[in-house]
Amino acid sequence: MVNTDYRNVIVKKPWGQEYLCYQNEELAIWLLHIKKNQQTSFHCHPNKNTGFVVLSGEVELSFMRHKQSMTQLDKIHIFRSRFHSTKAISEQGAFVLEIETPEDKRDLVRLEDQYGREGTQYEGRDFEIAKDPTCIWIKEPGEINSEIIFDECKIIHFSPSSKNELFNQLERDCFIVARGGVETKEGQRVIWPGDVVDGFSMEKLLKSFGLVWGTTLIKISK
Repeated sequence: MVNTDYRNVIVKKPWGQEYLCYQNEELAIWLLHIKKNQQTSFHCHPNKNTGFVVLSGEVELSFMRHKQSMTQLDKIHIFRSRFHSTKAISEQGAFVLEIETPEDKRDLVRLEDQYGREGTQYEGRDFEIAKDPTCIWIKEPGEINSEIIFDECKIIHFSPSSKNELFNQLERDCFIVARGGVETKEGQRVIWPGDVVDGFSMEKLLKSFGLVWGTTLIKISK
């Protein structure tokens, strides 16, 4: 049986583990710990988009026809139905934030898997254990002790008072759009919840466009 409420559990995987570290009405964010030389299945999500931000270590991301390496604060978008696999290649393994839009753990097709899980669905309750004190949870803007330090990365969820607050950011800074986004004067949305944007691109867009009312952003910086 597949769980539908993951706020208090860690899901054990043959390659490591993952747990839910943020959730709202638009998206969910999971923290993956992939052990050295272990990798996720070669899979896709037919109905949801996925974003990755590497918090620590180095990973090798594989697609149908090519591979690419990612290190701390590197990011990528993977659109629905694109097959991919993530392998930790650094000595200490890797920690990766995975953003799902929309959240649906049953939206999974495994094509290949070195642990024999081809064609199977997401892990059931037998693979769950209770969260421990090391698990992080990204709080809503304004909540007490909302800043998180994770392996030299600072994570903060905030609601910008104006778009000028997002100028002069570092290019390597990552912004996960939790709500709202960026829109043109005509109301055309160009950045959506679940998108991950670097500091340079965010400023360039906001010099021409505006923030959607109610936008909140999760900033990851070092």
